Amino acid sequence: MYVAVIPNRGSPPAILLRESYREAGKTKNRTLANLSRWPAERIEQLRAVLRGDKLLPAGETVEIVRALPHGHVLAALGTARRIALDAVLPRRAPQRRRDLALALIVARLLEPAAKLATARMLDPATASHSLGEMLGLGKVAAKEVYAALDWLGREQRFIEAKLARRHLQDGSLLLYDVTSTYLEGRCCELAQHGYSRDHRSDRPQIVIGLMCTADGCPIAVEVFEGNTADPMTLAAQIDKLKQRFHLQRVVMVGDRGVLTSARIEQALRPAGLDWITALRAPAIKQLAAAGGPLQPSLFDHHDMAEITSPDYPGERLVVCKNPLLAEERTRKRAELLAATEKELARIATRVQQARSALRGAAVIGQAVGAVLGRRHMAKHFQITITDEAFSFAQNPLSIAAEAALDGIYVVRTNLPAAQSDAAATVRAYKSLSGVEHAFRSLKTVDLELRPVFHWTARRGCARTSCSACWPIICNGTCARASPRCCSTSPIRPRARHSVPHRWPRRSPHRRRNARPRANAPTQ
Repeated sequence: MYVAVIPNRGSPPAILLRESYREAGKTKNRTLANLSRWPAERIEQLRAVLRGDKLLPAGETVEIVRALPHGHVLAALGTARRIALDAVLPRRAPQRRRDLALALIVARLLEPAAKLATARMLDPATASHSLGEMLGLGKVAAKEVYAALDWLGREQRFIEAKLARRHLQDGSLLLYDVTSTYLEGRCCELAQHGYSRDHRSDRPQIVIGLMCTADGCPIAVEVFEGNTADPMTLAAQIDKLKQRFHLQRVVMVGDRGVLTSARIEQALRPAGLDWITALRAPAIKQLAAAGGPLQPSLFDHHDMAEITSPDYPGERLVVCKNPLLAEERTRKRAELLAATEKELARIATRVQQARSALRGAAVIGQAVGAVLGRRHMAKHFQITITDEAFSFAQNPLSIAAEAALDGIYVVRTNLPAAQSDAAATVRAYKSLSGVEHAFRSLKTVDLELRPVFHWTARRGCARTSCSACWPIICNGTCARASPRCCSTSPIRPRARHSVPHRWPRRSPHRRRNARPRANAPTQ
């Protein structure tokens, strides 16, 4: 007997059970049954029986085991061990605590999540990958995760000192920059309202200072109150370099918002440290004034020149001009001027209209001030306001004076030319982009620190999630996997909303003035 499949033109084929026999020396077939209505699995089983295969129950021949994702775990954990990341952790702690801390670091790289979710992905009963099994953690409770974080926070000074011995020495180039991240909650002592780089002025925040080597490898991180100004964070870093890292002379590289003239005179110079920073726009404007050392003829043959000024004794000023930056600033200024002029023209129309006109110099000035302050274009317009009239015009002299400095920036340093020439000084200042890349990766792309969902400064918010984990993670798998401190894409990309949804979420099809449901929650 055998199973035959008979084509049936446009209809499904007929599946028949047939047998062959011989009659008068000829081979003939006869149909025993029509199997067309049988499911495919049963037909295959019948074919196996007819072939003489031995069939057994599935439970007797197949062992069912759990399969966990393993490739990304092997890559991250293997890299961490290859660069001796676990050697950074203090050896005086129990082995399980060190393994759990290493698991938290790698888990943050693989799948950033809350502490409770991390405990669940490591526990064998609810594991989402093989990391817990690779480290032999066994059952993991949430309180163990928090205890490991508390331990990392207490050991931060030891960890940072060990990283400094590994990567820094006297005369090293040190990059320093500041960022902030907002928080969800009201109980963190460090959370304060301040300048939000995340454009979330409605949320309290913390300020984070990150210290990196010249190649962008983070060494130490410190967390400050959310209303701390950027220059005010520098003194703590100098004390850390002198007292904890025992470095007598390093070159601090910071942007113009951190290494200000006041910080240089009050903090860096008394400490005997060198610096590389840049001048602010008003200082550049003073250098470019009539008779000043910064003149357009400097860029006739080269886009870089070195000058000196009596306002900066004992320092070198490297003047650079970036044509691409000049084009971008010209384009942006033209767009801002056009948008501001359009809104000012709208206000002028409201003043001149017959009905519901703007009247009074105070009322008109308030409307004009709001427009000019939105795009900071007041310096480029000449405004005339009376009780019943309003006129405006662009100021060509102001626009031309600003356009003359488009694309020009000035790098400031006290290093002698023999130690760092003009090109090396500019390269050192531009290497700050590595710190900015670290901030982007740590806050959004890789580690997803933002926003912070912790209650107190002691647990998670500042002392552990930021202070302890960042230097270890960045000096670990991320640091050696790419030229900069973090990778440009997450290991497991996941779609997430950049801003958390707020309740209630308005339906796009709901009418604006529709009456809410009786049991709907209110804001």
